[in-house]
Amino acid sequence: MDDGGSVSETTTLGEKIARFRALRGLSLRATAASAGVSSSFLSQVENDLANPSVASLRRIAAALGVSPAVLLESKTGHTRGVLRAVDRAQHPLAGAVKYVISEPPLRNLEIYSGTFEPNGSTGDVPYAHGDSQEFLIVVSGTITLRLGDEDYVMHRNDSIEYLSSTPHRIRNESEAPAEVLWITSPPTERITTRTTTRTREQMQET
Repeated sequence: MDDGGSVSETTTLGEKIARFRALRGLSLRATAASAGVSSSFLSQVENDLANPSVASLRRIAAALGVSPAVLLESKTGHTRGVLRAVDRAQHPLAGAVKYVISEPPLRNLEIYSGTFEPNGSTGDVPYAHGDSQEFLIVVSGTITLRLGDEDYVMHRNDSIEYLSSTPHRIRNESEAPAEVLWITSPPTERITTRTTTRTREQMQET
């Protein structure tokens, strides 16, 4: 059971909560535990069968890394509204942060931005996700992209296109911060596959 003070526009709210949770790669149980609600209640909210109280909505939003305003903001017919920088969902990485730019529900594109401190990276090993067209552009600074078995040093305004199923990794080997933008079409599930060099070599031998 949840307390009173329910919010309106439950259909849009439930869809947004489910989509943000998917973007963050969070399970229903983990999100519910972080928000201090039961898994069954959160499932009902996502399926438009229950209305969260204002207090519960705040906790759910915090668990998703967004503000309640993002979940409640109404959209006009010609725009999905402004996503404020402070309201972007975040994925902490190794000396870097990946921000969710595309608001759910996703349509044709999935957009992320990333900031990389010196020596920061997307992780220790390359990763892959889905089999979509992915476009990477360097907004500022210099990064090194490991794509398959090749390294590409990229500077401001440089860009590259590849399949998201190709193992890839970004690292900042410079002495200054760097910022990048990812665009993926169509959107992919945020379940990534980490691929080590040994695994790739074994695959090539088969």
